[in-house]
Amino acid sequence: MMTLIYLVRHGQTAWNKEEIFRGRTDVPLDETGLKQAELAGEYFKGMKVEGIYSSPLSRALQTAEKIAQFHRLKVQPLDGLLDMSFGNWEGRSLQEVREMDRERYGQWREEPHLIRLPGGEGLDEVRIRAMAALEEAIKKHPEGSIILVSHRVVNKALICGILGIDNSHFWQIGQDTTAINLIQYKRGGYVLSLMNETCHLKALQSPSPFPSPQ
Repeated sequence: MMTLIYLVRHGQTAWNKEEIFRGRTDVPLDETGLKQAELAGEYFKGMKVEGIYSSPLSRALQTAEKIAQFHRLKVQPLDGLLDMSFGNWEGRSLQEVREMDRERYGQWREEPHLIRLPGGEGLDEVRIRAMAALEEAIKKHPEGSIILVSHRVVNKALICGILGIDNSHFWQIGQDTTAINLIQYKRGGYVLSLMNETCHLKALQSPSPFPSPQ
């Protein structure tokens, strides 16, 4: 028996676009994010899906619901998929955090695995709860395909977890809005077979007015 886990990041929000730390702040999808979520739903339209799970935050739930509409499934919230708590940084812009908390921000960029954010979480905490949520979903679906919708930080921590690498590799993993990742689970082991797939978003990309140099 094998479980296929499609791990999806939510669509764009205004705070993503403006580079504001979101964390547990409940920011909904913006117009572009809703279109991205609809296209993610189209990606999964013809697929047989056994269950759809999501972070309880609206930006993830909205994305999950756009996917669920094609499958007659109710989205099941999982607290373990909640975004990382950024504590005192939440609601502040990237530039503001760089200026007000330069040392900690530098460590977050250089040694993300070693820092626990003031009033917030560390990556180890995120990874532990997210892995527990993943395992909970797999137990309910020992066979077939399931979809988990979460956040950039959570997805990256989960990918580190299933690959068995430490969180120092956090910044080496890309997770764009509505990125799709595929994880295979069989006989107690994980295989990452797709990462940061965004082919479904091609309809939103404007053609370049310049010819390709290649």
